[in-house]
Amino acid sequence: MRQLIFRLQKLDQRLFQWINGRLHNHLLNFFLYYLTHLGGATFTISASLLAWAFGSPSWSTAGAQAAVALAISHIPVAIAKKLYPRIRPYLALPDTNTFRNPLSDHSFPSGHTTAAFATSVPFIAAIPELLPLFLSLSIIVGFSRIYLGLHYPSDVLAGVVIGTSVATMTVAIWT
Repeated sequence: MRQLIFRLQKLDQRLFQWINGRLHNHLLNFFLYYLTHLGGATFTISASLLAWAFGSPSWSTAGAQAAVALAISHIPVAIAKKLYPRIRPYLALPDTNTFRNPLSDHSFPSGHTTAAFATSVPFIAAIPELLPLFLSLSIIVGFSRIYLGLHYPSDVLAGVVIGTSVATMTVAIWT
């Protein structure tokens, strides 16, 4: 079992280094530095609450569900960060590309990715035509976290699972 975990960690590091190192270019640096904020607290909370308060009935319901899913999804994120205090890759791996004001708390799981998926899923459920847009933006947020040197791919995958699961349960219970 230890051997399997070791191999998965090495695969995680290699995938991180490929995304963070080989894919770097000026255009992605610019766009991903800003698009990553679509998973940040300011944007996700504001978007959810604005849709809830001012949206059409379907947008309002989705906004309320997104706000609830966002709040609930960060409970397992906070617990996981305490139970598994993984050092961020830019602190653990030499030659990692990172940007202004990198985070210094624990890496696992990705809170931005969790928030992006927790916020997107209720809108996708309410208006399925939004799936390509919302799914693409959520995936870009997750990818940006790796690209910016802040998370390993497994951190992002855990965020996808947590955010999607909590949002799906929120929507299912709501209806």
